[in-house]
Amino acid sequence: MTRDGSIRIKTPDEIKLMREAGRVNYLALAAVRALLQPGITTADLNAAAEEILHKHGAYSPFLHYGQPPYPASICVSINEELVHGIPRKRKLREGDIVSVDCGTVLNGFVGDSAFTAGVGEISPLAKRIIDVTEQALHVGIALMRPGNKTGDISAAIQQFVEGSGFQVVREYTGHGVGRSMHEGPQVPNYGSPGTGVLLQEGMTIALEPMVLAGGNRTRVLKDRWTVVSADGSLTAHQEHSVAVTEGDPLVLTVP
Repeated sequence: MTRDGSIRIKTPDEIKLMREAGRVNYLALAAVRALLQPGITTADLNAAAEEILHKHGAYSPFLHYGQPPYPASICVSINEELVHGIPRKRKLREGDIVSVDCGTVLNGFVGDSAFTAGVGEISPLAKRIIDVTEQALHVGIALMRPGNKTGDISAAIQQFVEGSGFQVVREYTGHGVGRSMHEGPQVPNYGSPGTGVLLQEGMTIALEPMVLAGGNRTRVLKDRWTVVSADGSLTAHQEHSVAVTEGDPLVLTVP
């Protein structure tokens, strides 16, 4: 969130700039996705994303963020790791599922998106949680229209995920995005229809379903960043930055 929790309505020109940041963010994630194979380290993935960002004159808002300062440009979370996994020398293994979250700052605006994908052949459960999480994101995006409320999005995501036999995380939410990585409003992945903030044209929100195969409790590891499922179950994470328009929702983090 911004310091004052404010919601910042974007002009059409600002949304164009956000689309440019989103396009570079997409390219960085595409470069990472192309490397997902056994033996690649999570540090290799971070380096690939940084190369794309630097090539386009962009940088990551993740790097040095928070306390302790986050030490990388992307987050790489594996299996039971839900979000905020720190890239290191850890090697990917056949059957892993990997969640990668990337942010891009370009021309003063932020693009923010994430995906979860498998390494080699993955289990039926892993395939299903990835698919359900991606579908949940699209369920939320479809409701990003003027006149709906943030609670409508939250409730729809929760209903879809829980109806598919999984759980949504409670401690971490979607959020407004724009000149800052975290603006208002917050958009949890659970809630009640008809509640929350009224959506208006020009709002830009990063929706990010975070799904767990077991219980919905999480814990943070000793590095003070990596969030894991408390019961060690598989997790998945999908995210796009989306603008509310007078017509269809506009996904900003695609080509």
